[in-house]
Amino acid sequence: MDNKPVVSLLAVDDNEAILEVLAKALAQPGLEILTESSPETALDLFRRRRPQVVITDMVMPGMSGMELLDQIVKIDPSTDVILMSGNYSTESAVEAIKKGASDYLNKPLLMGPLRERIGRLIEDVRKRQRFLQLEDELRTTSEMEGIVGNSPHMLEMFYRIRRVAPHYRSLLITGETGTGKDLVARALHRLSPVASGRFVVLNCSAIVETLFESELFGHMKGSFTGATNDKAGLFEYAHGGTIFLDEIGDMPLGTQAKLLRVLQEHEVQRVGSLTSRRVDVRVIAATNHDLRAAVAEKLFREDLYYRLSMVEIRTPRLEERKEDLPFLQRHFLAQFAMQYRKPVRGLTHRARIRLSQHSWPGNVRELENVIGHAAMMASGDMVDTHDLPDYLQAPPPERADQLVGLPASRGTLAEVEREYIARVLRETGGVVHAAAERLGVPRTTLNGKMRKLGISRNPVVPIKEEDRATNQRMYKEAARNK
Repeated sequence: MDNKPVVSLLAVDDNEAILEVLAKALAQPGLEILTESSPETALDLFRRRRPQVVITDMVMPGMSGMELLDQIVKIDPSTDVILMSGNYSTESAVEAIKKGASDYLNKPLLMGPLRERIGRLIEDVRKRQRFLQLEDELRTTSEMEGIVGNSPHMLEMFYRIRRVAPHYRSLLITGETGTGKDLVARALHRLSPVASGRFVVLNCSAIVETLFESELFGHMKGSFTGATNDKAGLFEYAHGGTIFLDEIGDMPLGTQAKLLRVLQEHEVQRVGSLTSRRVDVRVIAATNHDLRAAVAEKLFREDLYYRLSMVEIRTPRLEERKEDLPFLQRHFLAQFAMQYRKPVRGLTHRARIRLSQHSWPGNVRELENVIGHAAMMASGDMVDTHDLPDYLQAPPPERADQLVGLPASRGTLAEVEREYIARVLRETGGVVHAAAERLGVPRTTLNGKMRKLGISRNPVVPIKEEDRATNQRMYKEAARNK
C-alpha cells in the first residue's frame, strides 16, 4: 500500500490537447493532476485547491503566464511554478525567476526530462510536508510548561527544572533579556509542591528605592508619610506560594540585607512594626547582570549572592539554540493566528532562511515580536519576507564561504564559487530552488550568483531514444486534435 502523501499539480494551457498530453505523461501514484484551459478559472481553482506545483503556458488569452505567476506567488509563495514558452528568451526567463518561478521551459517539451523535473519537485513537496508534520509532532513534545525548545541547551535546562522544582527554597535564574526567565520561574512554581499557592512577581528595576521595604515586607499605619493604613507586603501576600524577584541586581544594598534575613529566618518585619511574622515562601530571583562582577564592585551582597545561587539555572541565548527556531516560529504563528483570527499556517522557505540569518540580539522576545508583526501583515496563509519588519527585509552582508560552504583554498574565489555551484546544480538536476536549499541561500541570491558567474541554469540532460519517440508521438496527436 502506498502511504505517500497526495500532491496536487495544476497544468494550465489554452490548448486542451497539450493538457491531455501533460496529464498522461505526468500521471503517477500519489499525484493528483488538475487541468484548466482558462487562466482566470485556473486562478480560482488554485485558490480553492492550493496545488503545490503549477505548470503553465506563457501566452494565453485573457491573462499571460507571467501574470498568473504573479497572482499565485501573492497567494502562496511556497508554490513551485514552472512556465512553458514556445518563444524562449533569456530576458523573460530571468524575469520569471525573479518573480518566483521554479523553472522556465522551452516548447516543445521533452517528456522524459520533464517527468524527471516534476518528479524531483514532487519529492521536494513530500519532504516539506513530512518536515512540517514532524515539526508539529516535535513541537508538541518539545514544550514544557509553555517553554518551547528541543536543542541540547534547552533539554539540559528542562532537566534541571524538573530536578530542582520539588526541592528548592531559593533559586537564581540568569540570562540575557528576552530569554524567558519569567517562563522558567512560572514553570518552577507550577512544578513545585506550592503550585496551588500564589505566584507573586516584583520587578526590582521598576520600584523606587524608598518604597522597596514597604513593597516587600509591608508597613504599619503612620510609619512614614502617606502610610494611612496597615499594609501587608508581597512576602506575606505570597505566603504558601512563590515570590519572583525579577532583575534582582537592581535591588538596593540595604534591602538586600533584609532580604537575606528573610531567606535565613523565614520571618518578615513590617516597616514601623516591632514584631516579626512567619512566612513560608519560595523565592526565585532573576537577573541579566553578572552578579559575580557586581559582588566584586560592592554593588551586590556576596552572602546574598551565594544564598541565591546555591541552585542556579541559566537561560540560553537564542543564538545558542538556533535549531529551536522552527519550533518557536510555529508556536508563535499558531498563537498569533488565533489572536488575529487569520489562517496563517507557516513561513515560506525564503522567510525561514532570512530569520535563520539574523543574530537575534533580543532573543526569544524579539522573535515573538517579529512573528507577531509578520502574522499581522500577512495577506495570505503564508508569511513571506515582505511581511517581516523593515530591518529584516534586507539580507545580511554575504560572505563567499557562507554562500557555498567551501573555503577559497585554490584558484580565485569566483572560480571556487563557480565550480561548487555548478556541481550542486548538476547533483540537483538543474532545479534552482533545490540547489538553493542545499546551499542554504535564498533562490534569488543563487540566481544572482549564477548570472554573475555565467553558470547555466539547465544542465545537459541526455534524451533517451524511447523518450524522443514518445514525445514525437504525443505532439503529433496534440497537433491532430488541435
